[in-house]
Amino acid sequence: MASGIIIIDKPAGWTSMDVCAKLRGMFHEKRVGHAGTLDPMATGVLPVFIGRATRAVEFAAGSDKEYIAGLKLGVVTNTQDTTGEVLEERPVDVTRDQLLAALERFTGDIQQLPPMWSAVKVNGKKLYELARKGKEVERRPRPVTIRALEVLDGPEAGADFVLRVVCSKGTYVRTLCHDIGQALGCGGCMSSLRRVKAAGFTLEDSVGLEAVQAAVDRGEGESLLLPVDEYFARSGWRAKATVRPAAEKKLRNGAFVATPGVEGEFRVYSQSGEFLGLGSSEGARLRLIKSFFEV
Repeated sequence: MASGIIIIDKPAGWTSMDVCAKLRGMFHEKRVGHAGTLDPMATGVLPVFIGRATRAVEFAAGSDKEYIAGLKLGVVTNTQDTTGEVLEERPVDVTRDQLLAALERFTGDIQQLPPMWSAVKVNGKKLYELARKGKEVERRPRPVTIRALEVLDGPEAGADFVLRVVCSKGTYVRTLCHDIGQALGCGGCMSSLRRVKAAGFTLEDSVGLEAVQAAVDRGEGESLLLPVDEYFARSGWRAKATVRPAAEKKLRNGAFVATPGVEGEFRVYSQSGEFLGLGSSEGARLRLIKSFFEV
């Protein structure tokens, strides 16, 4: 039974759920989930969790993300990217220094209004479903954090720039591009998006869907799966603790294990090296708060 993490370099034109559906068929496993949605036009790092490893999605989905984004000034669209309907075109007279000054206003903790073309729900309805019907509803700004925002490429004065963005969960990079354009007075939208890091994994860890299919056809698909504890190790999730067989049996049965003088949260392993789960020790008693062994 397949279980583990595979880092996909998502191709353009695919939704994140399209990728999960494809992998579900390849590995013959119903339990498949991803850590962080990418829009169809976007490419890059999409961590996908398969089998028992899907229990880690709730942790990984909240991680910071890093993107390389194209910013196109002078164009405003209904989707806030170049796939949408053009609403306005304005002349652009923006220098790199003016752009850099504007970026400072969008660094740190900011408020971001979710775009109508998004999966955010208002009164039980996804915004993009309403947008398809030509409706626009009131949305509330949401707090997000932009940890890094810089210009990687572009002219000294012009309309097309390349940005590097490191941001918190829930950030819409296309909304960021739109808002930067508004701040500069000429409007703007996102022209491209490539995610280069998510959940601690990078493009160097990723593999294309064609390569996965080829490996599956050779009967080697599971060799591409990383163990689920690789995510927790990379994210620095607490210390590693190894338990003896008697304690392992108790933990597998949902019981507590005495841990005199030990407090905190741990990645818990058996003596044979099997990752059992995430444990918490309080009052000198250790228990698993999330198990990852097959039952």
